[in-house]
Amino acid sequence: MTATTADAPPTGLSTPKRRGVELCLLVCAVLISVYGYAEVGLARNGAVPPDAARYGAGLGLLALLAHLAVRFGAPYADPLLLPIAVLLNGLGLVLIYRLDLETPYDRAAPTQLVWSTLGVALFITVVVLVRDHRALQRYAYLSMATALALMTLPIFFPAVNGAKIWIRIGGLSFQPGEFAKILLAVFFAAYLAANRNALAYTGRRVWKLQFPTGRVLGPIVAIWVLSVGVLILERDLGTSLLFFGIFVIMLYVATGRTGWIAVGLLLAAVGAFAVGSLEPHVHSRVEDWLNPFASIEAGDGPGQLAQSLFSFAAGGMLGAGLGSGHSILIGFAAKSDFILATAGEELGLVGLTALFLLYALLVARGYRAGLALRDPFGRLLAIGLASILALQVFVIAGGVMGLIPLTGMAMPFLAQGGSSVVTNWVIVALLIRVSDSARAPYPAPVAEPAFFAPVVEDAR
Repeated sequence: MTATTADAPPTGLSTPKRRGVELCLLVCAVLISVYGYAEVGLARNGAVPPDAARYGAGLGLLALLAHLAVRFGAPYADPLLLPIAVLLNGLGLVLIYRLDLETPYDRAAPTQLVWSTLGVALFITVVVLVRDHRALQRYAYLSMATALALMTLPIFFPAVNGAKIWIRIGGLSFQPGEFAKILLAVFFAAYLAANRNALAYTGRRVWKLQFPTGRVLGPIVAIWVLSVGVLILERDLGTSLLFFGIFVIMLYVATGRTGWIAVGLLLAAVGAFAVGSLEPHVHSRVEDWLNPFASIEAGDGPGQLAQSLFSFAAGGMLGAGLGSGHSILIGFAAKSDFILATAGEELGLVGLTALFLLYALLVARGYRAGLALRDPFGRLLAIGLASILALQVFVIAGGVMGLIPLTGMAMPFLAQGGSSVVTNWVIVALLIRVSDSARAPYPAPVAEPAFFAPVVEDAR
């Protein structure tokens, strides 16, 4: 699973396009979402919501437009990526609508549908305009500069819930860090692809780990440290952990050196201990994680994490049924950070397992597309983008289940959050483009453009 080799796929083999399979799966995804929408109405009001047909038609139209873009713009793309994204997005709209019934003064589902529409529009734009993923390699430094600018902007805006990660202009708000993670993945992939040999085979060997020279590793480490430093200053520890994980994973894939995993885990542990001990906002979350029932013992009632654990416990094996749970007791973050608790209570362990399998399949198909490519940049980009989704699911699910301290992030496609759903659709679009290149008939060799000057080191 490394990008140090670039074996060409066999020539002369015809790969089926599977667009008909994709269309059938999309129909199933839309029908499942509409069924969930109707089930919520039946459970809460005893009748199917009057706008169920309109909801199904809207979601179906978005899925059809995305399918047509893939059919004509990326005909050899993986047939599972788009249906999984549509199903997760549809189920997210259902869960948010279900929670809206408990908060009629604060309805989030209509806004989330608008953001989902924008996300699908960007998905179509990326699939149509980005005809070759290797073209993104030309904009590596521009991507890096834009990402740093986006992450710096929230410093000048007021904090929200203890973190400066939002930009609010009038009634519009978004998280620039969500877009920055894609841009940094492009930069990391381009730089590591250009210098992978120098990273893997030059420098000094300390114990069992080959450390590259500062000339090679210095620039990318400086960008990563600057990014994480800005995020820590903004108290966005969730995205900081995400960027750290992406950096370590992509460095390991580029070099094939397993020692980077050990170094990454060690640095993560040291950093987590330091931040958790010194930063009050993070320290309070660590305390909640260590003793989630402390507020109950003090007579103040259950906190958010305790109520989340109660929701998972109440769901049991098969769940209470859509619309029949009480996860709204979690409070203001029930539709965002803790929406997985609603899924756990109302769908049970079986439904929760199905959701995790959908995420696992989405990530696995992204990895598969990357490993099937012969160019190192494409491999690293696909694995980096798929790792973004995997790390987000791990961090969020672990936090709301009490396995690790809670960090403020959005469950991909499922949770309320316009910036999150839009960027997740862009990630899926890029994976579609990469998988199309991986599965398409192998063309005649074309020289790759060199936009980085690889650092040549004396191995002596």
